[in-house]
Amino acid sequence: MAGKEKWKKKTSILLVVPKYCDTNEIDYNYLFPLGIGYISSVLKKEGYDVTCLNMNHCKGGIREIISRELDKKKFDFVGTGHTGIGYPVVKKILNAVREHKSKPLIVLGGPIVTSEPKLMFENLRPDFAVIGEGEETIIELIEAVKKKNLRRVKGIVFWDKKGNAVYNEKREYVKNIDKLPYPDFEGFGLNEFLNHMCANRGSYNDVFDYPRAYPILCSRACPFQCTFCYRTLGEKYRERSIDEVMKEIESVVKKYNINMIRIYDDLFAVKKERIYEFCKRIKELSKKIGRELKWSCQLIVSSNLDEEMLQVMKDTGCYLVAYGFESFSPEVLRSMKKPITPEQIDKALKLTLKAGLGIQANFIFGDIAETNETSARTLDYWKKNCKGQVGLGFIQPYPGSEIYHHCLKKGVIKDKLYFIEHEIPHDILLNMTDKMSDKEIQKLFDRLVFLRNKYTHHTSPYYVKHMQDDRYEIKFICPFCKSHMHYKNYHLQGKYIYNSFVPCRKCHMRFFVCSPLIKMARKFYFLAPIKKRVMKVFDRE
Repeated sequence: MAGKEKWKKKTSILLVVPKYCDTNEIDYNYLFPLGIGYISSVLKKEGYDVTCLNMNHCKGGIREIISRELDKKKFDFVGTGHTGIGYPVVKKILNAVREHKSKPLIVLGGPIVTSEPKLMFENLRPDFAVIGEGEETIIELIEAVKKKNLRRVKGIVFWDKKGNAVYNEKREYVKNIDKLPYPDFEGFGLNEFLNHMCANRGSYNDVFDYPRAYPILCSRACPFQCTFCYRTLGEKYRERSIDEVMKEIESVVKKYNINMIRIYDDLFAVKKERIYEFCKRIKELSKKIGRELKWSCQLIVSSNLDEEMLQVMKDTGCYLVAYGFESFSPEVLRSMKKPITPEQIDKALKLTLKAGLGIQANFIFGDIAETNETSARTLDYWKKNCKGQVGLGFIQPYPGSEIYHHCLKKGVIKDKLYFIEHEIPHDILLNMTDKMSDKEIQKLFDRLVFLRNKYTHHTSPYYVKHMQDDRYEIKFICPFCKSHMHYKNYHLQGKYIYNSFVPCRKCHMRFFVCSPLIKMARKFYFLAPIKKRVMKVFDRE
């Protein structure tokens, strides 16, 4: 045992969080990653020497940052991962590691490789790939490298001595996620990330001038299999106990001076009882620490959502509820395998707005069953009821999703690798429908652009004062409730050209705060030419 522990301490591992924005500058405007935090946690718990590198907090290009880090010490392994749209940056990271003289072994994980194992492994060519959840796999993998018995490790891909890719048996998902250690964020710069949060940067940070939002997973996966959503087949929805969730929150509130809890779950709760229990416990914790903790979550539009529950959520610090609306057409919802109805969408929208909660949702167009009639029904509802609070966009066929495979079968995506590397990172507009022409899809896209600008409210500040760096003190009037808003830590791209989507602190309705120049540009550039073009095709407006 002593020899094994000694070997672990000598095994050095570098975990890399990739850049999420294409810049050589330091950037704090991203969603803090949780997956790699769990990997770091289990490795440290096992006694390995782990170094963490968050590239978003580093200045310079990818090659420069990687080389600088690998020059510091000899690493045995370098691990990284990304979502399905991260091919370009992962490719650069892996090439930079391979070119370094130290030649560490490369382990790749995350949705990017889990969604397309063969394609990604044989083109990115890491030494190993972890398919699915990695907490158990990574420990067995590192031990197996030493013992040279890789074929016994479930959930990995590796190269044999002849240079052939070997795909091992699939690993079962962690059934009891309560047993996993809390994610380790220390080395990835969570405190630095929190120190640079500002009121309007990120997802609904408007509650405080100096928000400090802790990211947390209270469940994994989703019980539903919507066609546009990436999900690994066989992945089961699992909830952490509220006891464990609250223990994690309490352990970090004082450590990081947390004032907001951002629940990352695809679906926070299926049953009302779980929501009520969380509300009760978060209220007790707020009382214990002497200040209110604000929180947000994502729920499904369902029959058990009611006014009383939303009010209880608001009374215990909830400021935002996210939903997946997707379409107001029953035909499209069925095609998407979305287990909701237009009536439930309408109820959720109106009750959430009535409760004074912020709402985050989208209608997404371009499903297989989409037609001019189904899109018109959704847009008619949006114009009459949503007050610019629900986004409009197009479905993207993310690798691994059912609609992605439909696009491959139909020939909409002709080259998988080219699509993943060059097109999906930029939200390419594709016609995935069975009944609409390419011309009709383009006209629908133009219409969405026009409607977003017509029905979304805009205001310009009446006071702007530069504080430091890209931070400003700013005052403006909410176009909905007419309240005067005063932000002291507001991010602007520049003093004269800026545009940000922000909710009112009082009524929680969202609108754009933009410079007078941008406001004028929107009026003359977007509305006039697009309106003229769209009206020739659609006479419903």
